[in-house]
Amino acid sequence: MAPRHDSQIDNVVTLASDGSHLQAWSIRPSQRNGDAVSLLHGLSDNRMGMIGYAEMLLNRGFTILMPDARDHGASDGAVATYGLLEAEDIRKWFDWLRDHDHPNCIFGFGESMGAAQLLQSLTAETRFCAVAAESSFSSLREIAYDRVGQFFGTGPWLGRTFLRPVVEVAFIYTQHRYRLDLQTVSPLAALTTTHVPVFLIHGQQDGNIPTRHSQMIAARNPSVVVWEVPGADHCGAVGAAPRQFEKTLISWFVAHPGSKAALLGH
Repeated sequence: MAPRHDSQIDNVVTLASDGSHLQAWSIRPSQRNGDAVSLLHGLSDNRMGMIGYAEMLLNRGFTILMPDARDHGASDGAVATYGLLEAEDIRKWFDWLRDHDHPNCIFGFGESMGAAQLLQSLTAETRFCAVAAESSFSSLREIAYDRVGQFFGTGPWLGRTFLRPVVEVAFIYTQHRYRLDLQTVSPLAALTTTHVPVFLIHGQQDGNIPTRHSQMIAARNPSVVVWEVPGADHCGAVGAAPRQFEKTLISWFVAHPGSKAALLGH
């Protein structure tokens, strides 16, 4: 793929705060526009799942970073934490991009779990010029209610009421075994005070993470922009409306050029 797009691809590594080795591809087109995008994949996937988006952005001159999330692909990590630890990992990758490629702007795009991780990283990483997130959940608790309902063929009300003890036990077990408080995993909470421009994309036919999750996030922060895509299922916007998706995503990034001072944290 890289030679086809006249690009150089390298496997790169950074060290997470807990000592985990995180791996990614860095892809640099020969004709760069001066900006970079970090692409974050979903649960049980790896960087390969973001190849289509990488090609789209390489054609527009963006430098691309494609990490494997912790406990995914070639990256270390005992367990995926849905953004609890990954938020800091994303900050580490931001610093790597800044120091190695010196872009004018760094943008982010994530899908599903990667979208939720990206949004939660905004509490610690405020230097993104803008981010876009497709099919994010609003909080791990809220998506847990959905999972219970999906298992029994009902709505999330079942997890919130009669089977709520099952959800509570799962959180308690995880905290006891891994010393991780997954109850705090919440893109909705992270976006309450962020000043980074956020664009949410969600398929109206998403049967995995219902559209109401993006609606809940946007309701908490009026500056968040939401695009609900007709006919699109989970992470299916690019398939349902390919030309509009590319135009809208690129336009979102171009509309938020940022500044070198902001990138450097000044």
